[in-house]
Amino acid sequence: MSFVQIKNVVKKYSNQISVDHLNLSIHEGEIFGLLGPNGAGKSTTIKMLSGLLKIDQGEMFVDGLSVAKDTIEVKRRIGLVPQELAIFENLTARENVTFFAKLYGLRGKLLKERVEEALEFVGLLDRARDRPSSFSGGMKRRLNIACAIMHRPKLIIMDEPTVGIDPQSRNHILESVRTLNRMGSTIIYTSHYMEEVSAISTRVGIMDHGHLIACGTQEELRGKVEQDNKIIIQAANLKEEAVKELRDHPRIKQVTIQEQALELLVGSSQAFLQDILFILSKHEVKIQSLTQVEPDLEALFLSLTGRTLRD
Repeated sequence: MSFVQIKNVVKKYSNQISVDHLNLSIHEGEIFGLLGPNGAGKSTTIKMLSGLLKIDQGEMFVDGLSVAKDTIEVKRRIGLVPQELAIFENLTARENVTFFAKLYGLRGKLLKERVEEALEFVGLLDRARDRPSSFSGGMKRRLNIACAIMHRPKLIIMDEPTVGIDPQSRNHILESVRTLNRMGSTIIYTSHYMEEVSAISTRVGIMDHGHLIACGTQEELRGKVEQDNKIIIQAANLKEEAVKELRDHPRIKQVTIQEQALELLVGSSQAFLQDILFILSKHEVKIQSLTQVEPDLEALFLSLTGRTLRD
């Protein structure tokens, strides 16, 4: 049974459509990754689902409750980790979590237990008396999570929770997502980082220009681009003329450069490998190594939209 249902939802800002007749079902107990570039409609969808933004058209349901009609009860069942930090710099970490816990009606002994539990979960119990102004960016993100989970919500929504933080904090947050899911929470995780969504999600939805353009397990989505392959070439003396000719090739979908490495997205790699090697040889580019990589979510997005996720 679907725990979250989004039916034909539309959201407009002036004359611009941010979410365009969106239909989506999310199952109880899954980690659902919602991918898309900035401006795809992810955050707008999350705000409507959380009851923070009015739905212009269509319906949203959480655990069988209408977001529009049962807003207060739906909010009780949701923990929202917003993209913008929702913490108070002039309060201690414990006071921050306590403030939000009281908004959810927690009092007395239960209040204290849940606050301690949330701080311990995010690894900040030893900094409970400190103010966020002394925290790193990653620690502030973790406190943001503690403020969203202390009431043990059935649905946790994380909107770009790892923006601008260090790799260690990012890994801590991703492991926290897995743990919260094992503890029974359904999780919606929005990001424009493919590798994060790929690492934790049971299913993935891809949005672009307010539309859901693909949805399924990672295996199902990869099957949609099984004809696309990535070729990585390490080169000793890469030349601009060679890169330009590769980019002008009608069947090479993408050419990117990472230092002296070329990454090419092509259809059938065998069909165009000779063309690639010929072009590099013509421009006297010395190939040090050549690797073929199976299609990934980045390839799917490019195949569907004609652009990369971070464009």
